[in-house]
Amino acid sequence: MEMNEVVARLPKHLMSLIIDQPYNDYTWQDHAVWRYVMRQNVEYLSKVAHGSYIDGLKRTGISLDLIPHMYGMNRILKEIGWAAVAVDGFIPPSAFMEFQAYNVLVIAADIRPVSHIEYTPAPDIIHEAAGHAPIIADPTYSAYLRKFGEIGAKAFSSAKDYQQYEAIRHLSILKADPYTPKSVIEKAETFLHEIEKNLGHPSEMALLRNLHWWTVEYGLIGDLRKPKIYGAGLLSSIGESYSCLKDDVLKLPYSIEAVNYSFDITKPQPQLFVTPNFDHLTEVLNQFSGFMAFRRGGLYGLNQAINSENIATCEYSSGLQVSGIFSEVIAEGVQPVYLKTNTPTQLSYKNHQLAGHDKGYHAHGFGSPVGKFRDTEIPPEFLSYNELVAMGIETGKPVQIEFASGVKVTGQLENILIKENSNLIFSFTDCMVVYRDQVLFKPEWGKFDMAVGSSISSAYSGPADPDMFGYAYPVPHEKTHKIKHSAEALKLHQFYGDLRKLRESGSTDPDLTGIWKSVSQNYPDEWLLPMEILELATKFAFNELSEEIHSYLIRKQHENSSLVNLISNGLSLIGN
Repeated sequence: MEMNEVVARLPKHLMSLIIDQPYNDYTWQDHAVWRYVMRQNVEYLSKVAHGSYIDGLKRTGISLDLIPHMYGMNRILKEIGWAAVAVDGFIPPSAFMEFQAYNVLVIAADIRPVSHIEYTPAPDIIHEAAGHAPIIADPTYSAYLRKFGEIGAKAFSSAKDYQQYEAIRHLSILKADPYTPKSVIEKAETFLHEIEKNLGHPSEMALLRNLHWWTVEYGLIGDLRKPKIYGAGLLSSIGESYSCLKDDVLKLPYSIEAVNYSFDITKPQPQLFVTPNFDHLTEVLNQFSGFMAFRRGGLYGLNQAINSENIATCEYSSGLQVSGIFSEVIAEGVQPVYLKTNTPTQLSYKNHQLAGHDKGYHAHGFGSPVGKFRDTEIPPEFLSYNELVAMGIETGKPVQIEFASGVKVTGQLENILIKENSNLIFSFTDCMVVYRDQVLFKPEWGKFDMAVGSSISSAYSGPADPDMFGYAYPVPHEKTHKIKHSAEALKLHQFYGDLRKLRESGSTDPDLTGIWKSVSQNYPDEWLLPMEILELATKFAFNELSEEIHSYLIRKQHENSSLVNLISNGLSLIGN
């Protein structure tokens, strides 16, 4: 993998998802698929895409003729502050968001088969490199994408979200393999639909995925009556980029209401959202983020952390960050009184693990009160040394602290950890913690480290200091299929290679007739290879051969309705 300055800044826990682009595995047919789609894109999208698209293709170093070496793209992407890395198909949404927050475009290394040339539900290099990359050259959109990543990386997912992700990944892998039996795909589709029917109340991540879909993937921009395309899903789908602008696809003004519109990746979208400009995207994103746990904190944030059933961070108003799997919160009304984790827990400040407070030290979990001390309105994190002494709170002495909530902490105060004039942790020995008639901590359990803070100011997914936590996204067990082509298919792919050599050599007398004879006799279902032969035959004025292939392609249109637009658009390109 070739690094650039942007990739080098990635945290360690993301690196496990990056793969080397298997460039030598691409067949000549794969390159022909890329060439067909990209030439159609430039021809058509130059008229209907946002103005930055064509310029962005040039600025990001994307070739129209060959599948790009994405790490070669990095030499150019770094000029606009971005980078590209290869991944194996769908990755967890939170990881995708975090890459985005670091200005890194994740590109699925596979390319769609010719049978899915118009649209594929699986992420592929056409979608990522030709769809996402050109638009990020626009600085306003680039800033939106980065901000979306920063916010998305903090969003809570539910346990069911992850089941849905794995089912989507499994289905996309099956569909990307042209040799998967139809019955196997149908079984995977049924399984996914069953999961989606029972997702329950949507998580923060589920709602953010809706916003992401209707902007980054399927967004339109400009005038509601005559919008332009900027979403990568549309830019990379030569089928839906045509159909999406028709009147039968409902166009709605983009607003926060888009979070309530779910989507089906296997079907054309019945409605799309139109933003007046890229700045409006950030306005809506900021509006939505105000409802999220990382902004709201409090009991809402703690409950979101508990419901996620995954590693999360809850931050006290003092700045102390508690990272682990949260299991319980005791509350009075809407005010949290005491929080608990039940797995190894890390304590941090400003995203750096505090010395002596790693997962090994808090191996059995962590618990602590939340709130103000009784008989003072000053938040405990801001109580000065003299104020604490006046309250009978002094290191090296027996201390009793009663919280406004009624929680009582009694023990020998050994130490107060202070950072930047903020009290973070009171450490006790021989300590008892009680709330009403409930014992929350006993002296025989060891040292009690009491977090200090009048409130929980934020809660978000993942640990505060991922590297010190030893955090890493799990590498998916199921890999995208390495396609095993038959000898017959490999011979077909070689014909694509032969044509490319002829096209690039500048030969004035190519043996097109011989190639056409072999293809027409042995591959009667082919349409893309005949199109490439016709292109060269037209160029060299092989009129009789051109007429024969043209007639063949017209017959294909009559025999297979799914080829009508593909062939018409290809013929139009040759004619132009």
